[in-house]
This record gives sequence, structure tokens and C-alpha cells, in this order.
Amino acid sequence: MSFYTSLSGLKGAQTDLSAISNNVANAGSIGFKKSRAIFGDLFAAAPTQTTKMVAGQGVRLNGITQQFTQGTLEATDKTLDLAIAGDGFFAVRGQPPRQDLSFTRNGAFSVNSNREVVDTIGSKAQLLPVDANGTVTSTAIGDMVDFALPEFDPTDPTAVLANVSIDKEGLVTATFGNGNSQFLGSIAMSSFTNVEGLRPIGDAHWQSTGESGIPQINAAANGPLGSIRSGALERANVDLTEELVSLIGAQRNFQANAQAIETANTLTQTIINLQV
Repeated sequence: MSFYTSLSGLKGAQTDLSAISNNVANAGSIGFKKSRAIFGDLFAAAPTQTTKMVAGQGVRLNGITQQFTQGTLEATDKTLDLAIAGDGFFAVRGQPPRQDLSFTRNGAFSVNSNREVVDTIGSKAQLLPVDANGTVTSTAIGDMVDFALPEFDPTDPTAVLANVSIDKEGLVTATFGNGNSQFLGSIAMSSFTNVEGLRPIGDAHWQSTGESGIPQINAAANGPLGSIRSGALERANVDLTEELVSLIGAQRNFQANAQAIETANTLTQTIINLQV
């Protein structure tokens, strides 16, 4: 039994090492959120058996949870680099044909050949519709539109786009060469009842699940969504010093379980030799 108990400890330590290693490897990834392995003990006894005479049977992995704490904001001075100071996520939609909706904290947006504002994996940023005063008119998922930059002033085809600005509430304003300006929409943001229930799909992107609850779409500066910082990016929330200390602890745990297996093997070999 001691072999299997220590084997479960080895597997648990290996999982812990994997989670910590992934955190360290992504310390430079934009919008990355660190993970932590959660463990629980294994115990079993017959209904008529006194538990005072039974040892535990090892450890099991309860799950790997992500820590959605705020990362450090780094200034870039690029208008389409967006960071969130709060708990919200950017809502982005994939390219055809799937056009799946996902959520990210990675605000490194750029413009593609179709003048669409896309993130690092090519998903299109979403805007909420606004009226002439810049007030959001709908927060329904079906009313979101792709964030695309106009080439000319709609009222003057000779006036090209000169500048784009995004305020803390996520309102996007386009200014043209003739001095006219136009509200393009408001950056679509999302929050969730249980962020730990989000399904990671890589590149600091997540999808909603039954555990996370349905996405609650709104503009920035509403509820827990937080505000938007244009010209900044959110770094990974990984503290390398903390991770390295955890790495040493996980390594010691692995070594201790390996030593326990070696000790059990020695005792078993001794008993076999006595019987011979």
C-alpha cells in the first residue's frame, strides 16, 4: 500500500511542478493568468472499521485553478494597445466560418488588411452600438459589431482617417482630415459570475462554460468590468520569486515521495530475503 500512496504523491508533485513551470514559462506573456494545483487527501474505510486504525491512501488532484488577479500595466503609447484596470474581459469573435466568441485580457490589438481591429490570434474586437452622443444603445451579444476602422469620412469621401482615440469608458472616436469626428462604438466588455469556471483555450483567451455562467456584456466602467487604458498592456500576474519558492517546495515534495518508495522497496526486499 505504501508504494501506491507514495506514487500518488509523486504524481501530485509532478502536476504541481507542471503548473509552476507553466507559470514561469509564461511570465512574459501578455494577459496571462497564473494557475495553481489544488489537492485533497484520499481516505477509505469500511463502515464498521474504526478510522483510528486506518492511514490515508495518498493524495489526488482536485483541479487546477487560474488566479485572475490584476497584472502590472505597462505603457506602450500605441492607441490600440488596451489594458483593463478591473475584472473585465475583452469580447472578441473569431474569423469565419466559426466566428466563435471568446474572451481575453490580451489587449495587443492591431489592424489587418481588411481594416478590422484584431488581437494576436486574429480574432476581431467587438463594439457595442452607440448613439450620436456616444451612449451605448444595446448590450445584447447579438447587437455587437466588429471593430473596423473607416478609411474616409462617411460625409466627405475626400477626408481620410487621421486619428483614433479610446477613452477610459471604451468609447472609440475616429477623427478625419477635415476635422470631423465620428463615434464608432464602445469596446465590448464581459464579466462572469464565476471566472474560475472559464475554459482556457490558449493565448490568454477563454470561453464561457456552464460553470462560469453566461457572459454579462457591457461597456467599460460599469460594475466590476473596470476601465480601459489605451496605450498600455497588462503583463502576466506571475511573481517569479514566489514561483521559484513554490518550485523548490514541489521539488522537495517529489524527492520525499521518491525516497518513501525507495524505503518501502528496501523493506520489501529485506522481508523477501528473510523468507528465502
